[in-house]
Amino acid sequence: MGLFDKIFKSEKEADREEVVRVPWNQLTTMEALDEIEEISFKHPVAILKHSTRCGISRMVLRQFEQSYSLKGDEVKLYFLDLLNYREISNKIASKFNVPHESPQLIVIREGKAIYDASHNEISSEKLKDLVA
Repeated sequence: MGLFDKIFKSEKEADREEVVRVPWNQLTTMEALDEIEEISFKHPVAILKHSTRCGISRMVLRQFEQSYSLKGDEVKLYFLDLLNYREISNKIASKFNVPHESPQLIVIREGKAIYDASHNEISSEKLKDLVA
């Protein structure tokens, strides 16, 4: 590691720290959608759908993670990698009656989507307002 690497963290290291700070749960199975619905009756659930090949999606994710300030018990966060789990995204659209978009934030309460946003409308501050 060079002198500048010690002083200034690389973008990759900064991204890794941000991901650790946000309590993501990976959404990788269809069965998890039933669990999400059940959990949403106890407290709000949010799903962030992200395309790993899209620059806009990457920018939205970075902004969301940098400004995220909720405590772990206020909302349960799920992260969906659209490229690897497109069929789960399609099921989310039908199960919670929301159109498919990418990137997209969906908030679920009492088994129903109460909010969905895409692109620059995705905001951790809006999420905070919804779950407060």
